[in-house]
Amino acid sequence: MQDGGRVPTRPRDRIISTARDLFRKHGIRGVGVDAIAEAADTNKMTLYRHFGSKDDLIIACLRDVAREVDEIWERFEREYADDPLGELNAWVRVGAECVLDDGRGCDLANAAVELAETNHPARHVIEEFKREQRNRLADLCRKAGIAKADLLADTLSLLLEGARVSRQSAGAEGPSARFVAIGDAVIAAFAGEGQGRKHSHLARSAVEHAR
Repeated sequence: MQDGGRVPTRPRDRIISTARDLFRKHGIRGVGVDAIAEAADTNKMTLYRHFGSKDDLIIACLRDVAREVDEIWERFEREYADDPLGELNAWVRVGAECVLDDGRGCDLANAAVELAETNHPARHVIEEFKREQRNRLADLCRKAGIAKADLLADTLSLLLEGARVSRQSAGAEGPSARFVAIGDAVIAAFAGEGQGRKHSHLARSAVEHAR
C-alpha cells in the first residue's frame, strides 16, 4: 500500500508497495512479475535484483505488513503505557477499522489460503506473525489483570479473524459491523469474571476470619 498517497521513491519500496496493492486486488496467483514491474514503473531486471524470485517478493510484502502492525503496537505502548485495559480496548477499535475499512480481508490470511502448500516459504512468515500477534495479545491481557488471559487472547484473535471473513462474505452491514460491541462485551465479561473471583475469595476470607 502507498503511504499517505505518496509513491515510494526507492525502487525496492516502490515494488513492494505496488505488489501489495496488486496482490490485494487480484490475488497472489493472479499477478505476475511482469505486471508488477510495469505497474511499479521499473523492469524485471530491477525487480529480480532486489528480489531473487516472486516468492522472495511475496515474503517481503508479508513482512512489510508485519512491520506496519508492529508500529501500531508501539503506538499503543506509548499512548497507554500505564493503562493496559485501555490498550486492550484500543486494540479492539483498531481491529474494527481493519475489518470495516477494507473488505478484502487480512493480507496474511489471504496469502495463507492461496499458498496452501505446507512447504511454501511464505507460510513460515504467516504462521510466525499470527503466533506473535496472539502472544502479544495474551501478554496484554495478563497486564490488564485478566485471569484467563490466554483464553481471552484466543477469543479476541478468533473474533478478529472471523469478522474479517464475515466482512468479505456478508458485507459491511453484516455481523462484522458489531465488532466493537462484541469485543468490548467479551473483554468486560472476562474482566468481570476475574473481579467476581477476587470478591468471592475476599468474602470467604472474611467469613473464615469471623469464625
